[in-house]
Amino acid sequence: MSRHRVDARAEVRSGATEPLARVRAVAFDLDGTLVDSAPDLAAAANAMLEALGHARLPESRIAALIGNGIDRLVEGALAASTGRATGSRPLTTATALFRRCYAERLFDRSRVYPGVIEGLEALDALGVPRCCITNKASAYTLPLLDAADLARRLAFALCADRPDERKPAPGMLVAACGRLGVDPGEMLYVGDSRIDVEAARAAGCPVAVVDYGYHQGFSLAAEHPDWIIGSLVELSALPVMPPSANLQA
Repeated sequence: MSRHRVDARAEVRSGATEPLARVRAVAFDLDGTLVDSAPDLAAAANAMLEALGHARLPESRIAALIGNGIDRLVEGALAASTGRATGSRPLTTATALFRRCYAERLFDRSRVYPGVIEGLEALDALGVPRCCITNKASAYTLPLLDAADLARRLAFALCADRPDERKPAPGMLVAACGRLGVDPGEMLYVGDSRIDVEAARAAGCPVAVVDYGYHQGFSLAAEHPDWIIGSLVELSALPVMPPSANLQA
């Protein structure tokens, strides 16, 4: 498939420039897109495993489990450490332990990815409203955004506090469009995984993926996002429309 070059690093699918010109708001995934949270998630998972008498896992193995919520991460970490499936009662105990461990270290070793602050500031200067849409629970998302100095740069955050809200279900993206006063085709969703692409497609939003983050072993190009970018700074070079007058924080 032929590609057009937006700038030195951003790639656009052929024929995708028209939907890009309609973008009036931008929403972002959190883990793997705005924040490299794998170090603290891995530390919490390994603290949980050690407390339960199981072997620790490499950070890279735990990073591959990020993106589907805490329950799936805990279940995957236990299976990888023990080599077997875990029953519902031990899983409930392990999940509660992980939640306590993670709450103690939300932003100890995590970091904001290079270009994120600059990218958000550039969009702000263009008057483009921004929000966060994540499968992370609000109990962790909101303090993490505060600790990373990102909360004040976003209008709001929508979090998957129930399993049925998790991406790739489109509900949070559709809800964000309503709050921002834009149609789904006017909100660009930026993520790092197949789940993000699927959620955007289901909601009817254009989608860009970053070439870093947690891809869960899937090829970004194979997911056919509208754009692949190397930094959020590149978003400010895209020909976005003026923001909606109906923004509701």
